[in-house]
Amino acid sequence: MKSSIYIPLLLCVFSFQSTVLAQAIKVTLLGTGAPLPSMERFGAATLVEAGGNYFLFDCGRGVTQRLWQQKIPPGKVDNLFLTHLHSDHTVGIPDLWLIGLMPAVYGNRKKPFEVWGPAGTTEMMQGIKTAYSWDIKTRIAEYPNADSGTVINAQNIKEGVVYDKEGIKITAFLVNHSDIIDSAFGYRLDYKGHSVVISGDTRYSENLIKYSKNVDLLIHEVIVVKEELLAKSALARKIVNYHTTPEQAGKAFSLTKPRLAVYTHIAIPPIDPAVPLPTIDDIISETRKNYTGLLEVGEDLMTIEIGDTIKIQRKSK
Repeated sequence: MKSSIYIPLLLCVFSFQSTVLAQAIKVTLLGTGAPLPSMERFGAATLVEAGGNYFLFDCGRGVTQRLWQQKIPPGKVDNLFLTHLHSDHTVGIPDLWLIGLMPAVYGNRKKPFEVWGPAGTTEMMQGIKTAYSWDIKTRIAEYPNADSGTVINAQNIKEGVVYDKEGIKITAFLVNHSDIIDSAFGYRLDYKGHSVVISGDTRYSENLIKYSKNVDLLIHEVIVVKEELLAKSALARKIVNYHTTPEQAGKAFSLTKPRLAVYTHIAIPPIDPAVPLPTIDDIISETRKNYTGLLEVGEDLMTIEIGDTIKIQRKSK
């Protein structure tokens, strides 16, 4: 009698552990917004966990708050990859870096703050360090061990493999954000036979398609503007020209065939109060003109676990 109860319990535990171990990569959408100062969608930021390490892609408004909501100490995040240097992708950097100096559970950064990004990244990081030199000086005086958290190792990168350690490979590839930006990147992370691509800000990009073929998870930016607004607003037409429409993204998804496509950096610009804003349903219906696969419109704090299965969890309201 005992064995008939005990054995199924063991099998259940083993089955549960096997499912957990099969998840090689965990992705958290910390911020899915565009420049609009929204309380629902914070600034662009995507956290990827692999091999016990944290990798942050972009660092927009509110990153440290979103990390803390997920019970992840910001001081433990020390690998930052920038797609480009627009402020809505970088304005959270000083907060993420400096909070690591604090001798508290949310700080205690023990390693240098590593930053990879396009041309101008090293100069920007040096500028941030200079801007906060008074704060750094006083923190070190208050907490002598804080100096280890002040170190920044920043690199201006080019297309190619930019990180390759402990079985984790991160590849940067050029995307086309606008005619005047010659070094905007997307990134691909590979680990244990699984993969994630983050588009960064881009128009429809053949190079992104090249690097995203058969990826497990393709996280792509999107912009949606009603035709009525495009017809009457030169500003709307200009903004749309810097980004990817749902119909264009759907074409990219159909060519790359990801196991799951997810939208982030969801831009619905409020340009003209007289024109109603598009909805999430509009984004989905426009995408479906070209793509019939698995699709999610991302939300802040949505998590995606990738392994033999893909598990999606939305933050409870």
